[in-house]
This record gives sequence, C-alpha cells and structure tokens, in this order.
Amino acid sequence: MWTALMQAFGMVFEPYTLMVMVFASLFGLFVGAVPGLTATMATALLVPVTFFMAPIPAIAAIVTATAMAIFSGDIPGCLLRIPGTPASAAYTDEAYAMTRKGQAEVALGAGLIFSAVGGLFGTAVLILAAPALADFAIQFSSFEYFWLVLLGLTCAVFITSDRPLKGIITLILGLLVACVGLGNPAGFPRFTFGNSEMMGGIGMIPMMIGMFAISEVIRYVVDTSPPAELVVEKVGNVLTGQWELAKKYPIQILRGSALGTAVGALPGAGADIAAWMSYAMSKKFSKEPEKFGTGHIEGIVESGAANNSALAGAWIPALVFGIPGDSITAIVIGVLYMKNMNPGPTLFTTQPQNIYAVFLLFIIANIIMIPLGILCIKASKRILKVPRNILMPLILLFCIVGTFAINNSLFDVGVMLVAGVVAYLLEENEFPIAPAILGVVLGGMLEENFITSMIKSDGNLMAFFERPIAATLGVMTLLVWFAPLALKRMRRS
Repeated sequence: MWTALMQAFGMVFEPYTLMVMVFASLFGLFVGAVPGLTATMATALLVPVTFFMAPIPAIAAIVTATAMAIFSGDIPGCLLRIPGTPASAAYTDEAYAMTRKGQAEVALGAGLIFSAVGGLFGTAVLILAAPALADFAIQFSSFEYFWLVLLGLTCAVFITSDRPLKGIITLILGLLVACVGLGNPAGFPRFTFGNSEMMGGIGMIPMMIGMFAISEVIRYVVDTSPPAELVVEKVGNVLTGQWELAKKYPIQILRGSALGTAVGALPGAGADIAAWMSYAMSKKFSKEPEKFGTGHIEGIVESGAANNSALAGAWIPALVFGIPGDSITAIVIGVLYMKNMNPGPTLFTTQPQNIYAVFLLFIIANIIMIPLGILCIKASKRILKVPRNILMPLILLFCIVGTFAINNSLFDVGVMLVAGVVAYLLEENEFPIAPAILGVVLGGMLEENFITSMIKSDGNLMAFFERPIAATLGVMTLLVWFAPLALKRMRRS
C-alpha cells in the first residue's frame, strides 16, 4: 500500500501533471463562466487533448476542469441571471436577488467556499467507499453485473426525467446505438447497412463530443434573445463573512454535501439534480422558508456544497463497476478504457497507484479551487464579455479537429455532427439525453452479461435469482419497475 501511495504522489506532483492541472483549471473556470458552455462540454472538449497524455495527467485535466466549471457556473448566474452550467440553475434566482441587493460578493464567496468544502467531503466518501465496494464487487459474477447494469439504467430513466416515458425512449435509442457493429457476443454485423466504417461500432467519444459540444453550438446559432447586461461594476472581497456563514449553517453544509454525494453516485443523476434536490431540501427544513427567492444565502450554501460533492460521488460507481454516475463520468469511462485503466474492482488490485493518484487529484483540485476561483471572480467582467460569435466557431473547429485526430477518421467527424443535431432536437423537445448516454455506455455490458449468464445457466432464467446478491439486485430492479404501477392501482381502488 505504502509503495503504491508513494508512486501516486510521484505521478501527481511531477511538474508536468501540476502544469496540466493549472491549465485545465483555467480552462474549466472559463468554460463554466461563459453561459451555455457546460462542465460536460468542458470534459468533451478535453478528450481529444487527453488522447496524447499519460493516464494520470489525462485524468488530472478532466477532474480539475470539471470541478472548476461546476463552481464558475455560479458567476454568470449571480451577475447576469444566466446559469453558466445546469448545476448552478437551482439557485440562480436566489444569487441574482442577492446581487440586486448589493451582496454579489457574499453569494459568489459562498458558492466558491462551500463548493470546495462539498468537493472535499465527496472526495472523502470516494476514498472510503470505493475500495470497500471494490472488495465487495470482486464477488460479482455475470448475474450480479446484469442486474446492476439494469438497475442503473432504470434509475437513470426515473431520476433524470419527470416524464419517464421520454426517458425510456431515449434509453432505447442509446441501447440501439450500442448494438451497432461487430462488438457483440456473437460477433455478427448488426445495423451496419453494408458500411465497413460501422463494423467497429459508433465511437463513444465522437458521439459524446457531438452531444455536449456541437448541440450547444447549434443552440447558440438559433438563439435570438438579446445578451444580458451586468448589474454590478465591481465585486468586492468574496471571503468576507464566509466563516460566519460556516458557523451559522453547519448542518446545511453537511446535509448538502451528503445528499450531493449520494445523488452523484446514482447512475445518470449528476450535479444538476443534486443541486435542485438540495435547494428544495434546504427550503423545506429552513427556519426561514419565506426568505427563499428574495436573496437568502442559506439555499446557496447547501446547494453549492451539493453540486461539487456530486462530482466525486459520481466516480464511485464509475471506478468500481464501470457504471457512470453522470454524463461527465460517462466520458471519463471512455478515457479510462483508452488509457488501459479499465474500470472495475480489479483496477483497485492491479493498479492501486493509479487509484490513489485519482484520490489525490480530487483533493488538490478542490483546494486550488479557492485561490483560482477568487481570481476568476475578479476577472469575471472580462470573461463574461468575451464575444460568443468568435468563441462558438472556435469551439466547432476544435471539436472537428479533435474528433478527427482520435482515429484520423472523417466518419467519426460525421458521427459527431449527427449526434450534435440529434441531441439538440431531443433537448428542444424535452427528451433527457442522460438515459441515451447510459444506454450507449452500458448497452454492450448489459448484453454481454446476459448472454454469459444464459450460457452458464443453460437457459434457466431462475438462475438470475439463485445467488443472494443477484437475487437482492433483481428484486430491487423489479420493485423500481412495478412498485409505482402497484401504488397507482391501489390508490384507484
């Protein structure tokens, strides 16, 4: 253990990795602070760059960029009433109301400090929970993995959508994409339509870049709303009064951090759902619920802690089971496979130094967020005035060049552009895209474990319930499916 830990320190604290973290931090802060450029988009844009890096610097770039982007999404929300990332949308009105009252620095300071606190809390849970779960997951066979993947896909549909039918439709779309090519247990060409390029399947990384970056470029092109105006000329010292807030709201900080970590660990949920749930909980349990919406700091403190703790929480199922907790870790799983760090319980035994390095990266990212976040807030006026009509074509160019560079394939560029158009059309019609992404990432795993299990059991479906862990996961999945229908029928009768 100590040898692996020392190796991890060596990999993380080498000058190249630290330099990557600083540049990725600045990139993440910028992307998060520009309205419309999300943390997931930051990850998607980094993937072509990480292709040319060693594993630890590549993961360092993604961890730091996403952590910074989730925080800096608060800046345009507070100053322009336009959330920079979906995770900031929950408390945008609250923060903007504080800005109108002359308290912009208090709102931004709370978002920064308690995002870092929440991120460190989530990291502590990741450090404690992931190895323990990995020890437990080593006992898993194909039966357990089948139910676990099915449970994850089911949760993604119900958690990420208030209209489950639309979630099911996008999930099926994702599963269909996962069927394309030769990468199935039978090795038989499926849905290739005679095209040799499709024999290898639809590339996950080009598709992700398209769904998260190209869709935003399209959204900007069709947006006709006038640009928002800044209501403050200068933001003061953001650290003033934060210690008093920490002493006043310790329960809210702990509750937001814990909820964010738990929600982040659920497949398909992510930081934005964690922030909304945390803000709602803060209002429900507050002693002053009537102040919410008028510029009250309590909700910002709790939600700010939740959205960053969710980032670390999402890595728990991603590292242990290869099941992404959110859209960011869905992209990360693709990067891990590229770097021969295949996620799963064996990663903790075969490459412990890399796991310890990931833990260290999370700790460092959340610590350096505070000084770099203060600099970003100071420079926010200039960042928010960057002309989008120049920025968006550059992003489009970077996406095309980066996607082509991964496999030197124009077909991948086509996949990226089509995925961007499809994602834009889905979101415009209120279809959640998280289930589609999980369908693509987990479709192959679901099919492979089902076929393997059927071969083992000689076609006996009851074998899926004969092992204790498999039976528990199976019952949980069936309850999620049928309990709402049973409750509905009981209410009618």
